[in-house]
Amino acid sequence: MELGDIRKDFHSTEPLLTSMPTCTTFDYVLVGYKVSDVTDQKALKQNAFIQQLEKKKITVTRIVYDDKMFFGLRASNDMLQDYQYLLKVSDSCNWCGDLRGRPPQTTRIRIIHFILHHTYISNGENLKELLTKDVFETMFCLHEKETRTKLKKKWARWSAVCKGQPITDIQGYFGEKVALYYLWLGWYTKLLIPAAAVGVVVFLYGLAFFNTNPLIKEVCQSSIIMCPRCDKRCTVWQLSETCTYAKVSHLFDNEGTVAFAMFMAIWGECLMNGDNYMFIMFNWLHLCLTATLFLELWKRTRSRHVSQWKVYDWSEDEEELIMEILNDPNCMPKKFRHSYLRSTVVLILVTLMLMLIILLAQALVVFRVVAAPLMSEGNWEFMRDHANTVAIMFGAVLHYLTIQIMTRVNRWVSLKLCDIEKTNSFAATERSFTVKMFTFQFFTLFSSLFYVAFFLGRINGRPGDYARIAGWRLEECHPSGCLTDLFIQMAIIMLLKQTLNNIFEFSVPWVKTRLSRSTAKRLQRKCGQCYRKAFRDGQRAEPCDICNLQDWVSNYHLDNTDFFSLFNEFLEMVVQFSFTTIFVAAFPLAPLLALINNIFEIRLDAIKMVRLERRIVPRKTNDIGVWTKVLEVIGVLAVIANGLVIGVSSDFIPRLVYRYRYGPCANGSSLTHCMQGYINDTLSTAVVSHVAVRNDFLPNQLITDKGFNVTQCSYRDYRSDEDYTLTAQFWLVLAVRFAFVILFEHVVVVCKFIAAWFVPDNPLQVKNDRLLDKMARLKHELEKIKRSKSTEV
Repeated sequence: MELGDIRKDFHSTEPLLTSMPTCTTFDYVLVGYKVSDVTDQKALKQNAFIQQLEKKKITVTRIVYDDKMFFGLRASNDMLQDYQYLLKVSDSCNWCGDLRGRPPQTTRIRIIHFILHHTYISNGENLKELLTKDVFETMFCLHEKETRTKLKKKWARWSAVCKGQPITDIQGYFGEKVALYYLWLGWYTKLLIPAAAVGVVVFLYGLAFFNTNPLIKEVCQSSIIMCPRCDKRCTVWQLSETCTYAKVSHLFDNEGTVAFAMFMAIWGECLMNGDNYMFIMFNWLHLCLTATLFLELWKRTRSRHVSQWKVYDWSEDEEELIMEILNDPNCMPKKFRHSYLRSTVVLILVTLMLMLIILLAQALVVFRVVAAPLMSEGNWEFMRDHANTVAIMFGAVLHYLTIQIMTRVNRWVSLKLCDIEKTNSFAATERSFTVKMFTFQFFTLFSSLFYVAFFLGRINGRPGDYARIAGWRLEECHPSGCLTDLFIQMAIIMLLKQTLNNIFEFSVPWVKTRLSRSTAKRLQRKCGQCYRKAFRDGQRAEPCDICNLQDWVSNYHLDNTDFFSLFNEFLEMVVQFSFTTIFVAAFPLAPLLALINNIFEIRLDAIKMVRLERRIVPRKTNDIGVWTKVLEVIGVLAVIANGLVIGVSSDFIPRLVYRYRYGPCANGSSLTHCMQGYINDTLSTAVVSHVAVRNDFLPNQLITDKGFNVTQCSYRDYRSDEDYTLTAQFWLVLAVRFAFVILFEHVVVVCKFIAAWFVPDNPLQVKNDRLLDKMARLKHELEKIKRSKSTEV
């Protein structure tokens, strides 16, 4: 049935496009290689593809430039009318603002982009295959000069770094999907301000008690002899030698860190003062109820904007059906299908990929295990004295390089897995790809961090029974705690990832634009003469070929964009969001670094999109898609991870137990600090005369710097000095750790659900506006039918 016949059945007498003017601009450009021989296979395929486009009512203009053939593409009025009618009779897209008047260029670009990718020549080849065989070189949608100039002045410049974003202008030029990305990024950046402020306060809290903290004093003034940290070259050492390390550890592992982890666990989805634990809980609950639920507040912000843009009920899958009909009126829909065999294959391959990523993380562990003793045996004194720290830093750099390589591997694997699934629409493929890609990236980024946070120093054994890999001893934590090792890992990865990625992200298209500027200037001078001649009478006319060519060539020389352009930006920011919520207890300054990065990231991305890159294909949508679900999962992981960091990785629970069960205050003493003697309490003693202990160390390892032979040394653990069994204090600390983790996670989850219920996703204003709009549209349709009936009578 033809579209015209369908319109008659709906008694519509009012045209959808009233007095539509002929478009004088092109929406899309296809670039091919100039072939002088018309019988050449490339020339034949080129002509065949262009003829197929012309049959589909796409206006094509050919312009030759050097050895290139430029094809300007423009959607016809009939095609746009059909598109608007199908929107009107659709289920989810009939509230769109494109129903009346001429559709914006974003819609025309989207239509042509879809048709280009779903057009086949007689032998079954599509545009993707023709691009691979060099029949065509590239394709791109065109920038609008006037709107682009406005965005350059208002948004895409470094001087506007502290100004707001023109979200509605971005939506009108780049489409709703790009606009929602910048809206989300701006909202996320604003909410980083309180998180960064609390992180700075926590850091300053640790800095304020840098020299007066009793635990630091105990380390710096200690005369305890510690067991060798590695085999062969490492000797016994005094605990006081790590005074500086203990001070640095206190900056990130103090009471304020615990409160900050609580705050961030709630924020992704609270400030502490010294010894007042009631104050801790009050602040925590207060922040849970006031500064909470980033995602819930984001949903309200999104709802306001998509309602204003008239895409609240928009369905990408339904628009894809409309595009299919425009491309081929006789097409059949791609039916939903599910194959247990395909799903099983995909699940097995995903599992194997995750196992490979985890193995790479273990390889980094082995690197540190091997590197630390080798460095301790080197000739460089600094390297020998700081072998463990340097090994961790080198491991973090190696981890960053692994991330860069695995990012490309993860993308290739995710695409292949999506091909196996055979989804029925592009939107479904995009959702599937996003979930797989983020899962792989998450494991690539965080597998090593999970080891450092929860396993480092806990599975290495004890003197006389050390755990080894191929004869090499596993790493140990410093007596001051393990969070500093996690901090070093996170700081290096986050700084390298944000800094180097932004440098390459901006410099590559900038250099390319600089190199191609000379060609564009020559064409601009030639085009200026033609422009004045064509518009001398003051009436607007269609630009000539030279005018069009100047615009096309300038767009041609810009950096290419594709589906991954916006996806990469989302992935980068969501990964950063993971860093600012998961394991943030080890790095309280992470939100501050993220805030500084995002302030410049917004302008960098804006300059890149408007000035340096080809125009991204505008996509119409009403949400950031599956990224919302990903962020919700990260929020849950943040609760679990921060609960485990506080309960397992940090010394918060052992200090709490010591204070109220074993410390001076627990024994009724009021003359000393409640934490006096804590460091000594966490250490156990290994007697050198024990056979197993003596076998683990060489005789020269048990000689101090002053030449004394030691008969015993200390190590960090809760063990008996006689038979090395775990003490009752160990089991008490372990029980309190588990109790705290369970209590922490349940309370935070309850707060999350209460806040999610308390803050509705949609503001009342949005609901009322949609209600009034629906009623107005229904009344309008009723009036049209009444007028139609009166005309027939």
